[in-house]
Amino acid sequence: MSKLSKETEIISENILDNGEKDSSPEKPKLSWQATFAALSHRNYRLWFIGQIISLFGSWMQMTAQGFFIYELTRSPAFLGYIGFANGIPTWLFMVYGGVIADRFSRRKIMIATQTIMMMLAFILAALTFTNTVEPWHILLLTFGLGIANAFDAPARQAFVNELVPREDLLNAIALNSMMFHSAAAVGPAVAGITYAVLGPGWCFTINGISFLAVIYNLFIMKFPPIQKRIVNKSAFKELQEGLQYLKTQKMILLLMLIISFSTLFGLSITTLFPAWAVNILHGDAVTNGFLQTSRGIGAVLCSLFIASLSKYIVRGKILTTGLISLPIFMILFAVNSSFIISSFILVGIGASIIAINNLSNGLTQTLVSEEYRGRIMGVYSFSFFGFMPLGALWIGMLAEHFGSPMAILINAVILLLIYVALNMRYSRLRIIK
Repeated sequence: MSKLSKETEIISENILDNGEKDSSPEKPKLSWQATFAALSHRNYRLWFIGQIISLFGSWMQMTAQGFFIYELTRSPAFLGYIGFANGIPTWLFMVYGGVIADRFSRRKIMIATQTIMMMLAFILAALTFTNTVEPWHILLLTFGLGIANAFDAPARQAFVNELVPREDLLNAIALNSMMFHSAAAVGPAVAGITYAVLGPGWCFTINGISFLAVIYNLFIMKFPPIQKRIVNKSAFKELQEGLQYLKTQKMILLLMLIISFSTLFGLSITTLFPAWAVNILHGDAVTNGFLQTSRGIGAVLCSLFIASLSKYIVRGKILTTGLISLPIFMILFAVNSSFIISSFILVGIGASIIAINNLSNGLTQTLVSEEYRGRIMGVYSFSFFGFMPLGALWIGMLAEHFGSPMAILINAVILLLIYVALNMRYSRLRIIK
């Protein structure tokens, strides 16, 4: 066994320790300082502020674009096509995006990708304002956004490790989720109102402007001088080495499998929100926005819980709770047609999804060796973003043939069976700390 494998095994055993060796564990101490510990670091503070502004705009565009394309086509299947177009670049480029994140400055990569995303938002806004936009324009621009995200996501996931010390890493990941879903809680509602009052073009414009915040803050961050990594291998060879390393990490592979299934059969229900708002709840763009907002509220609450208790929780227990609760909430959502009840159920769905995603991310970041961080987070990002388009296409086609409620019910049952099987096969997952 190599030295690296031995070190990883030791780390894994420490993480799987159920606490029996410590007869007097430290009691949780709730405080604002503990909840927002990562914000005490300047670079992370700049990242947090810039990202939350940018994400607010991104959620406005995602919400408005989904409803806009549904208005143009009146097709649930086309909603799936949009999600599929966004995800195709994930399959083509994201694992190589992880190699790039290990080779070059992650900050510079993100400045480039965020600038491209900003330009695409302004192009969509211009097409909308001039009344020349067609469904194929949105498909093409969504594909371009997917290419930018294929290189942005691995760098962004690995970048957190450069912003905070190791002891605040899980807190920073939880706060990342909180800011993402805080924007998800507010952005869609504002998008729905803006869409109804001013039209979709202004939603796209606001998104384009919001990118300036994160780009500027990336520019003004300060880092100590670091030794430049010497690269004398091809990108393909480095990718092979990363995948070979991943094969030895059974726990990381399990976490990636969990994320893949959660995205494919769970998160994909958001694809149907525009159709659900119109056909099931008999609402409009505002209704669509508040559905997204309800999911975001649940995610924010769960993120705050994890951030506050990140040093004390048994992560495996919270993770497995999320695995079981997600399909149950989905079943409840599928069998009702009340806006109020749907909103409360979506709070539970949002909390379940964030418990799965946040803790899987934190455990992966804890287990991975720094030498392979970019490449492993590239594959991890692929397990999330790569299955989003397949999930969108799958649930869109199901909804087209069987209706949205049955499509969600089918996904929920599949997900529940998978999670029960995983829980029985990998029982030690529940005691990961």
